[in-house]
Amino acid sequence: MTSAIIVVLVFLVLVTRAINVLREYERAVLFRLGRLAGVKGPGFVLIVPFIDRIVKVGLRTVALDVPAQDVITKDNVSVKVNAVVYYRVFDAERAIIEVEDYGYATSQLSQTTLRSVIGAAELDELLAEREKINQELQSILDRATDAWGIKVSAVEVKHVDLPEGMQRAIARQAEAERERRAKVIHAEGELQASQTLQSAAKVLSGEPTSLQLRYLQTLSEISAEKNSTIIFPIPVDIIGYFLDAKRKPSQ
Repeated sequence: MTSAIIVVLVFLVLVTRAINVLREYERAVLFRLGRLAGVKGPGFVLIVPFIDRIVKVGLRTVALDVPAQDVITKDNVSVKVNAVVYYRVFDAERAIIEVEDYGYATSQLSQTTLRSVIGAAELDELLAEREKINQELQSILDRATDAWGIKVSAVEVKHVDLPEGMQRAIARQAEAERERRAKVIHAEGELQASQTLQSAAKVLSGEPTSLQLRYLQTLSEISAEKNSTIIFPIPVDIIGYFLDAKRKPSQ
């Protein structure tokens, strides 16, 4: 009776070890007596216990957080930069055969590549051309990890930590740039206003009547305001205009 129970238990253990079910995003690299026997999955995978061994590999995209790296840029500014790398395994066989731990290897390669690329860039380029830096990092990592069966789909620099003194200098530079733009806009507005006034003066100088009407309109606008006393000069040419108009009928 005891022997039968032991046999049943051994049989159940063997069946449990022999039957494997892999999800849609999983693959199993099969080794038979230490030699590669192919890649299995997804679904039901049957192996020979104690002879076959499988290593499961996930094919989903992994977000790898690259720790902050202390880097000196090309123009000798010390910064701290961190990033995130998105990668996935596209060849499970190479990911297991070609590298011992593809996740750790990708992490270390990402850190060294980040330091290398940032160190070759100037601070202004790092701040203003972030997309270019990201594409360069992605291209370098993708080429290096291709032999491991890994595809790096994207790299994003998350944060650039500048020294406090450099932050103040950048703030002063930005403020000076805003003041410069304000002065340029003000000067352009003055130029356009002077050009408009010059054009209006030319039109009015050619039509004395228009000038007189404009003068009267200005007086009307002043009188519309609630002023107790209004003092205004009367140009001589206006008086002459009315005198001439009075003399003409009597002649």
